[in-house]
Order: sequence, then C-alpha cells, then structure tokens
Amino acid sequence: MVKLLGAAMILLAATMAGLAKARQFASRPNQIRRLILALKRLETEIMYGFTPLPDALQRIAEQSGEPIKNLFEGAANQMNPPLNWTAQQSLHHAVEAGWKYTAMKAAEKEVMLQLGFTLGTSDRANQLGHIATAVRQLESEEHAAREEQARYEKMSRSLGLLGGAFIVILLY
Repeated sequence: MVKLLGAAMILLAATMAGLAKARQFASRPNQIRRLILALKRLETEIMYGFTPLPDALQRIAEQSGEPIKNLFEGAANQMNPPLNWTAQQSLHHAVEAGWKYTAMKAAEKEVMLQLGFTLGTSDRANQLGHIATAVRQLESEEHAAREEQARYEKMSRSLGLLGGAFIVILLY
C-alpha cells in the first residue's frame, strides 16, 4: 500500500512539473503581447497626451495586469519623490526586480533595458522612435515564443507524465 501511494505521489509530482513547464510556454507569448500593448499605450501617452513620464508609466500600470503592472508601477514610483530617480535608473531597477515574476526570457528583458537607456533622455519624437523599435523587437520575440509554445507545450505535458511513469517503473 505504501509503495502504491509513493508511486502515485511520484507520478503526480512529475505530471505537475510538466504542466508547470507547459504553462510557462503558454504564458510567455501572452505576457510579451501585453508588454507590447503597454508600450503602445506609453507611445500614445507621450505622443497625444503630453503626459509626464512618471504619470504615463503609472497610468499604464493601472491599465495592465500582473506581472506587467509591477514593471511599470515600480518604475513610476521610483521616478517620484522621495527617490526622484531618472527614467533609466527606475526602469532598469524595476525590470531587474520584477523580471523573475514573468515568464519572459532574457531577450525581452534586454529590449526593456535598452529602452530604459533612451526613455526620458531625448525629445518626444526620438522617444517615440525608440518605443516603436522596442515594439518591433518584442513582436519578433513574440513570434518566436509562439513557435516555441507550439513546439514544446504539449511535449512538456507529456514528458512530465511519462517521466513520472518511467521513474515509478525504475523504482518498482
């Protein structure tokens, strides 16, 4: 009876690990898409709203869901008193602190860090160009993430179950 319970627990744990990995493959393209939409909203705020950058970042955070919300909210909070950090410092710190809560990879992180170097340091037209470049790069990453999802999501689920079954067979 104890062996059967142990086998069931091993099988369940391996299956759950496979499902978690599959969920990560499914979450990444969706999070990239939401990040793209947030950057397009930022572009609109800068172009038409003439909104100060901390206020624009805060509005975008309010309109975004987790974990994208944390990135923009953290950057907005650090640009306001008492810290009064620059856009580069605040976005860099927010990305470094909040990236571990996303399913996105280093390529998307690098795009956001590069955007941070130019955000708030030049005129409006130049900033809009840099945001548009970041959006194009993220769209490319989203396409790659969707291909990766199609290729590996189902396989991860199956490998979790089959790996658990393999371990159970080896042990018993």
